[in-house]
Order: sequence, then structure tokens, then C-alpha cells
Amino acid sequence: MTRIDFTDLKTLVDINSWTQNKAGVDANGELMQGWLEALGMTMTAYPREQIGDHLLFTSPFVANKPRLLLLGHMDTVFPPNTFEGFTEDAEWIYGPGTCDMKGGNFVALTALRNVFKENGCITNIDFLLVSDEETGSDDSKAITRSIASQYDACLDFEAAGEDHEVVNGRKGVATYSIELTGVAAHAGNHYEVGKNANLAAARLVIVLTELTHLAKGTTVNVGLMEGGTSTNTISPFAKLMVEARFTHSDEQARILRAIPSLIPLHGVEGVSEKLTGGLQRNVMTPSPAQQSFIDILSTIIGYPLKTEQRGGVSDANVTAGEGVPTLDGFGPYGDGDHTEFERASKKSFVRRIDEVTAIFHHYSRSHHPDD
Repeated sequence: MTRIDFTDLKTLVDINSWTQNKAGVDANGELMQGWLEALGMTMTAYPREQIGDHLLFTSPFVANKPRLLLLGHMDTVFPPNTFEGFTEDAEWIYGPGTCDMKGGNFVALTALRNVFKENGCITNIDFLLVSDEETGSDDSKAITRSIASQYDACLDFEAAGEDHEVVNGRKGVATYSIELTGVAAHAGNHYEVGKNANLAAARLVIVLTELTHLAKGTTVNVGLMEGGTSTNTISPFAKLMVEARFTHSDEQARILRAIPSLIPLHGVEGVSEKLTGGLQRNVMTPSPAQQSFIDILSTIIGYPLKTEQRGGVSDANVTAGEGVPTLDGFGPYGDGDHTEFERASKKSFVRRIDEVTAIFHHYSRSHHPDD
């Protein structure tokens, strides 16, 4: 097996970069800045006060040649002093972000280094690193959307499948908060005066859940609910937190229409409602343009890329939603992500770096005047 020096990955993993740890995320970004600028890339920073800065690294642009966007995120789900530090054995490396997704960023970085070492330059390959993917990319997705149309294709470096599948489809997701305001009253003495927000919430749980269509891959889940003040008081308030996921664009449209229209229909007179939220990430569905991209990459690496679809979401949903042919899962294979057992396969790093290096070399060769 080709030997890979994981020193730089260890440096990244040893820095806590929980989404809310701005200092740690920014320290991660500073390391990537130094390494990528050494390859001739130029950084544009999107400063943020509460979360880490988002960073876009661009290479020189050669007109009339394909332009490729790489996606990565620097944040993890682990607060300080929960799961920290890089360790390894003969087959695996362990630590926060080893597969989700500092490991993926390391694959992209190493492949870029390989191309730069051979060609002396990198062109038409840009790298967007965001700081808030683990909390839904609520801030960064506007940036991703704003630049997506500049690119012919996109690779996201989330973890690979168990047999090194890349991801050609992901469910879309919408999240909502529903606040219901009623009127408090003594449940024994003035029951009829009260306007029961809890009753309205209970009815909405039922009608929202009934939007689920498992055969089409659509789920609506009221995951959190709260309300009321005491058992002898008609509830003056209630709150529901709702998540919807969908596999098809027509189902996405149905759910996005249905939820706002259903909320006022709880049927409890005197209870008012406030709905916030909406689409978090578009559904990512296979397309002819994406299949053409898969065929190109399969030719480059010399064998067919295996594909799979996943229920989870990533920033690949965002670029796919903007119409850019997008593939995800170009990081290493690993498991235990979002747990203290997170790890990534050393053998998988070798395979992925070889594949991605070949892909990057293809884009570099296509820019040579004699090609």
C-alpha cells in the first residue's frame, strides 16, 4: 500500500473545530490557507462574527475550459472536551472529522499537491470551505448558491460509501418552527374561557405526520414539542419543531406548499399561529448531466464509479439545486461519524487520493496549449 503522510491531517484533527468554536474553526482555516496558497491559489474570506469565516480558494482561470468547484466544511459536531485528538493503528485513523470531513479536505489537498508537484500549476479548480455545514449551512449556503453558476461541475468531499461509492442523490430537507398562542384560564373554574394551544398543537402533529409518503421517500416528523404551564391551566402556548425530508422534486414542492397551508387549520378558535423556517437544502436527484459527469470521471480513473443515494444532506444539495452537475462522497471511507468512534480507513485514503489526483490531472492537462 502506498504510504501517506498523515501529519497535516493530524494537525487539523487535533484542533477542536466544533461549529460554535469560532477560534478553532478559524485556526483550521488558517492552516488550509497556508497550504493552498503555497499551491498558487488565492483566498477570498467571508468574515463572520459568531461562527468561523468561510473561505473560497481560487486558481487561475483559463477561459473556455471546464471549471471545477470542490466543496468541504471545516466544522465538526464535537464541543471542546468531548471527543478530541488524532490516533491511529495499522488500518484506521481515529478522531473528530477523520471521515466527516477533515479527512475529505485532506484528500482534496493532497491531490492538489500532487498535481502542483507534477504540473507546476493548478488552473480552473476552486475550493470552497465553509464553517457551518454541521448546523445546516444556514449562513454559508447563500455563498455557495451565489458562486455555483460559475462552475461546470462540482465534487463534494464527504465520506465515501463502504465500497467507495460516490453519492449521486440526497434527500432534501425543510425545517419549521410553529409557535401557537392561546389564552390561559383555570382548567377547573374557567375552562370555557381558555384557548388551548396544546390542543391546536396536538391536532397539527397528526395532520403534519399524515403528509408522510414512505413509498415516495417523503417523511414529515414533529421531533420536538412543548407547551403549557401546569396541569390545571388551559395552555396559553405551544411550540412544534418539524423536519421534512423528500427524495423527489415533486414531493419537495408538495411539502413546501402543504405545511404553510395546514398550519392555520388546527381548528381551535382563539389560538393564533406563527410559522418560521422553510427549505434548508434542495433535493439532490440523479440527472442526465450528472450521469455524463460520472461517465467522464469513470473514463479518467479507468473503471466505473459506483454510486449510491443517501437520506442525509450536505452542501452538495445546494450546488445540485442550482443545476450544477454534482457528485458527493469523494472523501475516504469511514464510519462512526458524529460519535466518539469516528474513524477512517487508511487504505481508503490511498484509493481516493489516487482517483482524485487523476481527476485533477485531467483538468490540468486540458488547459495545456498542446492538448
